[in-house]
Amino acid sequence: MMDPRKKRLASVGGQGPTDRRTATGYMPIEDYGLIGNLRTCAMVATDGGLDYMCWPNFDSPSIFCRILDKDKGGHFTISPKDDDLCTTKQQYLPGCNVLQTRYLKEEGVMNVVDFLPRPNNKTMDADYHARVMRSKHTGDVTERSDLKKWLVRRVECMRGEVDVNVEVCPAFSYAQDKHTTEILQHGNQGEVDQRVIFRSQDLALQLNITIDCGEDDQTCPRIAFVKAPGTELGEAVTTNFRLTEGQAISFILRDAEDHAPDHIDTSLVDEIQMETVKFWNRWIGDSKYNGRWDTVVTRSLLILKMLIFEPTGAIIAAPTFSLPEDFGGSRNWDYRYSWVRDSSFTIYIFLRMGFSYEAEAYSSFMFQRIDEAKERQTGALPIMFTVRGETDIPEIELHHLEGYRASKPVRIGNGAAFHLQLDIYGELMDGIYLLNRFGRPVTYDQWLRVREIADYVCGVWKETDMSIWEVRSKKQNFVYSKIMMWVALDRALRLADKRSFPCPHRMEWYKIRDEIYEEVMEKGYSKDLNCFVQSYESQDVLDSAVLIAPLVFFIAPTDPRFLNTLDRILKAPEKGGLTSTGLVYRYNTTHSDDGVGGREGAFSMCTFWLVEALTRAGAYEQKYLRQAVSIFENMMTFGNHLNIFSEEIARSGEQLGNTPQAFSHLALVSAAFNLDKTLAKKNVR
Repeated sequence: MMDPRKKRLASVGGQGPTDRRTATGYMPIEDYGLIGNLRTCAMVATDGGLDYMCWPNFDSPSIFCRILDKDKGGHFTISPKDDDLCTTKQQYLPGCNVLQTRYLKEEGVMNVVDFLPRPNNKTMDADYHARVMRSKHTGDVTERSDLKKWLVRRVECMRGEVDVNVEVCPAFSYAQDKHTTEILQHGNQGEVDQRVIFRSQDLALQLNITIDCGEDDQTCPRIAFVKAPGTELGEAVTTNFRLTEGQAISFILRDAEDHAPDHIDTSLVDEIQMETVKFWNRWIGDSKYNGRWDTVVTRSLLILKMLIFEPTGAIIAAPTFSLPEDFGGSRNWDYRYSWVRDSSFTIYIFLRMGFSYEAEAYSSFMFQRIDEAKERQTGALPIMFTVRGETDIPEIELHHLEGYRASKPVRIGNGAAFHLQLDIYGELMDGIYLLNRFGRPVTYDQWLRVREIADYVCGVWKETDMSIWEVRSKKQNFVYSKIMMWVALDRALRLADKRSFPCPHRMEWYKIRDEIYEEVMEKGYSKDLNCFVQSYESQDVLDSAVLIAPLVFFIAPTDPRFLNTLDRILKAPEKGGLTSTGLVYRYNTTHSDDGVGGREGAFSMCTFWLVEALTRAGAYEQKYLRQAVSIFENMMTFGNHLNIFSEEIARSGEQLGNTPQAFSHLALVSAAFNLDKTLAKKNVR
């Protein structure tokens, strides 16, 4: 019979290290925190399981992937003894991306501190940025010498004593490659006299252990790894030990060939952790945001920074792949790539928040891709790239993996890479215009690229495409794409006027821009529904993508046509709208055949777009401003305990889809920034 005290603890919720994993074998998506080093990321659950990491880069094969297969995926777990019920708290150390998971029980308290090291050297940051800017943005810049590509997991006892279990069970190359496990007797003072080598055909990793014995009169804990059954691909290692107050043990995973230094001691780990904290503190200290939602905006900015691949300046859409948009469904995609569509939103946020390096590097990355597209003479720009600017991204299904909560198939790569999505030219041109307005002025050679893009848009604007949602059914005349092609020409014209650039086709651009506008108003607005619709062909389908219209100044936020659309979107789905419990769906999947099938959750980005659209209208009508605040505050409750937002929210309130999603956090920061500004003008507290 369970101890009544433990039974009481078990009823509190979130208290046991394995309670939330027991039901399905998987932790809820919202139970993860993210750590990163601008090369790769790792996901750490509140129960101490590091269940996801690709190595050494974002789009490299995974070495831990239990988040996508509870049995085969591989993991690195540090947790209290299995039978110890405890309260769990997970948070980031202030102003940084060092993650701390705390386990509290009556007998003792332990912390697990997780991070991927970052050097704190402003001079070398500037030098590396300059070298990236001079490069072709393909990742061939010589790696900085002060960056240690390590995973550090440090467990420390804060009070009393705690018993700790550790299991390291890699599964190389998406759990496809076999590996050997070797325990070597090798160590110096302050370092455990063992190290573990995991070796697959393409990668070898080394696990080092350091020990901090605490006070001089304390007995050092004994650490002895033993081999244990892992997956069918190779053995794991396990150990368990007891820590008393003041003692700590660090586990460092790195490439087996990394001998810089060969021996690691506690003082070095302390120094590297402090440098990492200082780096993140210094970076976020440049933020210009000082509004009502400082905590959540600061966290969003820190997450967005983690999604940057520093050697090229590219920002990925999300660090994960194949987390489902519906539990058990097939909407599972790989987001570890850089989308052209994200460009204007990324540049806008980084520039307005005070981060010029990031905006400039990403802009330069995109201009390089434009130059390469011209050299290929293909006309159209690919919609996405790898972090090195490559376009060969074959979509592959990994049938040997179960998928998160049996959500199949698990996919890597992305088959939408060469979809025709004409909206991307609007986002790209808006980003270039914003760069010129808030950041580094556009050069003449860059202007020539802008002219070519505008001319290209003039030639293709009447074509059908697959648009922002990357449908896998028939092409259509999507209203969102038409609006964004209007944006492309509008921003080119604005830039020409602002900088007095030569513009031989100016009158043609004006003519086509106006034609697009009038066609959208005629064919993209349903007289029957009294709102903008998804496409010319789908006059009965509502799409929340049209919320972008006032945000890009296509239409006034108080124009009756837009307000009618806004009012319809705010209705519940069963009443013809797209909003349920304050959350916005992209479109009604039962009414729109997108070629994928199945259900999906409410879309985080679209909810923030609704907030911003209401904010724009609220500058003129108070009722919309009140709605904007209410929906924004409601949406804040759907972030996790670390203020991380995934792509979607399930009907049950759980997070869905790849996480954290850059688009969600970009839209959050934009909504908060503009809502703050409007409230200040209205003198609303």
